[in-house]
Amino acid sequence: MSQEIELTLIQSPPEVERNTDDGDIVQLADGRLLLVWADYHAGSFPEAPTRVAAMTSNDAGQTWGEPYTLVENPTQESLMCFSLLRISSGDILFFYGRRNSSSDFQVFVRSSGDETQTWSEPVMVTEGDGYCVMINARVIELSSGRIIAPLERTDDCSVINHVLVSTVFYSDDGGRSWTKSETDIACAKRGAMEPGVVELTDGRLLMIIHTELGQIYRSYSSDEGLTWTDAEPMGIAAAVSAHSAISRIPATGDLLLIWDQGAEDSPLSLTAAVSSDEGETWHHKRDLEPAGPHTYAYRSVNFVEDRVLLTYWVTDKQAEPARLYMKFRSLPVAWLYARE
Repeated sequence: MSQEIELTLIQSPPEVERNTDDGDIVQLADGRLLLVWADYHAGSFPEAPTRVAAMTSNDAGQTWGEPYTLVENPTQESLMCFSLLRISSGDILFFYGRRNSSSDFQVFVRSSGDETQTWSEPVMVTEGDGYCVMINARVIELSSGRIIAPLERTDDCSVINHVLVSTVFYSDDGGRSWTKSETDIACAKRGAMEPGVVELTDGRLLMIIHTELGQIYRSYSSDEGLTWTDAEPMGIAAAVSAHSAISRIPATGDLLLIWDQGAEDSPLSLTAAVSSDEGETWHHKRDLEPAGPHTYAYRSVNFVEDRVLLTYWVTDKQAEPARLYMKFRSLPVAWLYARE
């Protein structure tokens, strides 16, 4: 299949600005694609209870089935920020955040050994202290089998001028237990936000960090996430509203960066770029979405065969009230290397 697929899958109703939240995709053993997201079925983000909603595609994303509940939420808690990860054992891990208050947000994981038909009891990834947010589609498994969960943390997000630090939790037993990195990564102003991690070919880990400093910052780990270097500028201009994602393209071995490109207080484009030197330089920059009246956030990036699968939330600022909807994109990997 060489054509591009572009679909609007989920949209907030006219009377609610945001009643859905970020999600992720995993391919099931039978070839179907599974998409999961948070559905605030009884109100609006972030206080309303959520349904762990899902839908599947039997034709590589060209069409999608009806939504259903993937994991029951009998306590009617506010669950959000979902990540799906198939690990080397074959199990699928489902990560989510549970928000209890502005000073209590924790990350949990459940596992499935039968292709999401049943799930284990929840395991807490974080330590139960503070507001610890891991945005969607962030968890990776290293070549060693270690699982890395990067997140941001503050004591209380309601405090004016609160500052965030980035860190990781890691697991060496398939997600059954978790240990915090020895390093908290700091940046000036609002701090080090919404980290994402990729494993480099020399064994180091590269963390990209969303900042209020006009560009994306980065940090490195040489010990599989135990300790991290001080954050440094990456040379990629980005507004504070940017949400970036980094991953490795299996078909080529290159790195893929997707971020909101542009200056503060100006329209932002959703841009993709490729690196053939482990993130030192970036080329083949292409806009997935042009700069305009929309904003883009909370993307997931997955690869199936020779295609890259993307989801991201689009906010239509021209609507009253502003409307949020999820877009699905499926592109040939070759699209990332073509110059417009």
